[in-house]
Amino acid sequence: MAGWMWLRIFFGPNLQRIHSSPGQSRPEIYLHSPSISQGWNYQPLRLEKHTDSVIGWASVLWSLSYYSSPLLLCYLYKKGEFGLVKFVPVSQYVGTVLICLLGVVCLRGWGRWKNSEYVQFFSILEETRKNNTPSNKVRLEPLFFFPLSKAGVSLLKPESRLRGAADGVLQQVRTLPCHVISFLIAHSFGRRMLYPGSVGLLQKFMRPMLQQGQAKLIEEFNGQRNKLVACDGNEIDTMFVDRRADGRPGGSTLVICCEGNAGFYEVGCMNTPLEGGYSVLGWNHPGFGDSTGVPFPQNEANAMDVVIQFAMQKLGFQLNDIIIYAWSIGGFTASWAVMSYPELKAVVLDASFDDLLPLALKVMPASWRLRASPCGEQCLTRYFSPRYPGPVLLIRRTKDEIITTAGPEDIMSNRGNDLLLKLLQFRYPKVMADEGVRVVREWLGASNTIAEATVYSQYEVDDDWCVTVLQSYRTHNGTAFPWSVGEDMTLECRRRLALFLARKYMRNFETTHCTPLPFSEFRAPWTL
Repeated sequence: MAGWMWLRIFFGPNLQRIHSSPGQSRPEIYLHSPSISQGWNYQPLRLEKHTDSVIGWASVLWSLSYYSSPLLLCYLYKKGEFGLVKFVPVSQYVGTVLICLLGVVCLRGWGRWKNSEYVQFFSILEETRKNNTPSNKVRLEPLFFFPLSKAGVSLLKPESRLRGAADGVLQQVRTLPCHVISFLIAHSFGRRMLYPGSVGLLQKFMRPMLQQGQAKLIEEFNGQRNKLVACDGNEIDTMFVDRRADGRPGGSTLVICCEGNAGFYEVGCMNTPLEGGYSVLGWNHPGFGDSTGVPFPQNEANAMDVVIQFAMQKLGFQLNDIIIYAWSIGGFTASWAVMSYPELKAVVLDASFDDLLPLALKVMPASWRLRASPCGEQCLTRYFSPRYPGPVLLIRRTKDEIITTAGPEDIMSNRGNDLLLKLLQFRYPKVMADEGVRVVREWLGASNTIAEATVYSQYEVDDDWCVTVLQSYRTHNGTAFPWSVGEDMTLECRRRLALFLARKYMRNFETTHCTPLPFSEFRAPWTL
C-alpha cells in the first residue's frame, strides 16, 4: 500500500500553506511546534523544491510556445519545415524532453515521500477522498493546496437556467460570418486580452500574492473556502466570510463581489465590504486561480448563477439580504445577476461601463475597426440591461484611464456616463427628455466636487421637493419602471429632478481605475 501511495504522490497537488483560523482547533498536521498558533508556508525539501522549479519553468515555456504557435507555424511553413524527413528528428526531440520531465516528476515524488509533513497531508487528503465525512473535511480545511480536490470542498451544481432567447434561423444565417470571426477572435488572443487574469503566466507570477491574500482571509477573517460546480461543469473557487454572529450592523447582509478582468478574490474588491463589517462572498472567474474553465460570457453567467444559489441554499441568505458589488468588467456578471434575480437587495457598480465595443476599438489598429464594429456591436451590447427594478449605485472614477475612450483628462469619454444615462432614460423617460439629458451631461462634465456643486446650485435643485414628488408618484402609480413622472412638469422642474436623480444614482471618486475602493466610498444605494 505504501508503494502505491508513493506513486500517487508523484502527481499529487502542491501543498502551499497550513492555515490556522480564529477559534479553530489546532490541526494535527502542525508538526513544527505545538506552540504555533498561526499558519505558515509549506517548506519542501531541497529535492522537491528544485524539481518543482524545473516543472514550473517547463510550464512557462509550454505557455509561451502555445501562445506563439500560430506565428511559429507560419514561419516554419514558409521555410518548408513541414516535410516528413524534418518532422522525425523533431518528434524524437519532443519524446526525449517528455521522458526527462517524467523523470523530474518521479524525483519530485521521492522528495515529497521523504517529507513527513507532505505525507501526512496526502494521507488526510486520500482518507477524505475515500470517506468524505464532515470530520474529515474539518481536518482538511486548514490546508491550502492546488489543484483543489473535490474531497476538500463543498459542491453545488444547480440545474441549467435559460440565459436568453435564441436568435431566429434567418438571423443566425445572416450573421454567420460575424459569428465565425467572433469565435476565432474570442478563442485566440481576444479572450486573453479581455481577461488577462486567465493567462497562466500571469497567475504563476501572482501566485505568492494570491497565497498571502488567501491566508489573510482565512486566518484573520475566518474565511471558508468552497468550490462550486456550475451547470456547465466548471468548478468555481469561492471564499465566504460570515459576520452574522459578530453583532455588526451589516453582518446580516451578504455582499457578493464580482472581480475585474485581472482581479482575484484573494487580492480584489472583497476587502472593501469587509472593512464595513458585511458578510462577504468572493469568487474567481472561470479560468482564474483555482476556478476551472474559460471566462466566456455564458460561463460567466453560469458561475454567477451557482454563486447566488450557494448563497441561498447553503449559506442561508435570502435574496433581499444580498448586495451585488462589482468592479470594472465584473459589471457584466452583476447585471446578469440582478436581471435574473430581481429580488436582490441592491447592486453597486464601481468603475464599470455600458459597452465593451468602444473600449475595444480604442486599442485596436485603425485597419481593424471597420471590420470589428458590426460583429462587436452584435456580440457585446446585448448583455447590459437596465431592467433591474431595485436600488443601484454607480461609482465613477474621475481619473479613470481604462474605461475612457479619449484618456483620463476627458471625463466626458468615461463610459460610466453612458451607463448612468441609459439607466435614467429607462427608469424616468419623461424626466430624461432632451433637456434632462443635457443638464445631466453638464453635471457629468464637472471635473471636481466644487464644479459639480456649482452646476447643482445653478439650477436651484431642492432635494426635499424632489423627494416629495417621487414619493407622491410612487404612492399613486406603484414602483414598476419605467415611471411617467415629469410628463406634466415645467421644463425647469424636469431639469431639477434630472439632476437630483443623477446625483443619487452616481457618486464620484477622485482616483484612477485600479485604486482599491476605501469603505468610506462604499455604501448601500439610495432608496426612495
